[in-house]
Amino acid sequence: MLSSLWLLALTLVLLIVASALFSSAETALTAVSDARMRQLANQGNRRAKVVEKLRADREGLIGSILIGNNAVNVLGSALATSFAIALFGEGGLVWATIGMTVLLVVFAEVLPKTYAFKYADSYALRIAPILQVVVRALSPLSVGINLLTTQIIRPNPDSNENHEEELRGLIELQGRDDNAYEREHIAMLSSILDLSHISVEAVMTHRAAVSIINADDQPEDILRYVLNSPHTRHPVFSGKSDNIVGVLHVRDLLRAVGKAETVMILPEAVQNIASDAYFIPETTSLFDQLQAFRSRREHFSVVVDEYGDFRGIVTLEDILEEIVGDIDDEHDIDITGLTQQMDGSWLVDGNITVRDLNRALGWHLPDKDAVTVAGLVLFESRTIPSSDQEFYFHETWFRIVKRRGNSIKTIKVSKTKN
Repeated sequence: MLSSLWLLALTLVLLIVASALFSSAETALTAVSDARMRQLANQGNRRAKVVEKLRADREGLIGSILIGNNAVNVLGSALATSFAIALFGEGGLVWATIGMTVLLVVFAEVLPKTYAFKYADSYALRIAPILQVVVRALSPLSVGINLLTTQIIRPNPDSNENHEEELRGLIELQGRDDNAYEREHIAMLSSILDLSHISVEAVMTHRAAVSIINADDQPEDILRYVLNSPHTRHPVFSGKSDNIVGVLHVRDLLRAVGKAETVMILPEAVQNIASDAYFIPETTSLFDQLQAFRSRREHFSVVVDEYGDFRGIVTLEDILEEIVGDIDDEHDIDITGLTQQMDGSWLVDGNITVRDLNRALGWHLPDKDAVTVAGLVLFESRTIPSSDQEFYFHETWFRIVKRRGNSIKTIKVSKTKN
């Protein structure tokens, strides 16, 4: 009788240890760092590869762990009840319930899970081979249960969107540091995620600011214009400015001049020198356009609207600047249009984009319905405002300083009424 009780007690201890292993394995395999396991696996760590394999089938992993954990807990509770009844009679049922609750909560749940969470990476590597054997043994039961649960609980169609939101949240959490260098990195990561949601219309150079060339001008005038321009590529139009017939690169023009030995006898028409224009719709996302630039090995594209009219140009540099900020080179011209006033307000050119204004001032004005600050005023006011007219929306004051025709040239913006 005594030997049977000792054997029962020993079995009970082993079951509690097994329950602790299942509980700790669930926590460790859930909290383990994917990035660290990927790095160790690339270095040839076999256990890291096992961890990755187990996490690849998370439903099977969790199902096997829960089956094993519940099985040992139920069996342990039954044995504990038999053990207590053998010692204390009918009253042993109460003592078994109290005793098993304390033992399972403390030694099979709280302690092992706390340890596994604190040392998730190292513990996952140690327990992975054992867990792999258990998962294989329990896989038939796990597969059956998973099939049943998938019929009851449908897959989440917004899982990809949730992943993006989670990633944005992690980036924001890292950006709470006051370190300017870290904030710059955080801004770059956020900008990369935004590429799929921003169209080229938001970053393009508007047609009014594009240096375009009339194919019908004299070759000497075209050469003089190109040499005095800070840009290397120029859209070429014929007849109307919306009729873009090509893109002239300064290199191609100079090569043609060199062949002709003199500008006056330029043998080819400008349209023949110019390369074919690469047209894209204004609704193209920055991510898609970046991929297109890479595949086509292009740096320059002409943006058109739904009617095929010329809207502006977008370059590879425009997209990269959306990620890393302004990229200045020796040929860049400083763009003015944002001047702080003595009262704390700002004078803003109407053609400055809302995104640039937000970046410069740290504001959060919406840019979905309007690209420029002038466009935002027109959209929100639903009218053509007159000079000195003032508006308040999005917690910001807008005062029209200068207007030319129906175009808003200068706006005074402020967070407080001046």
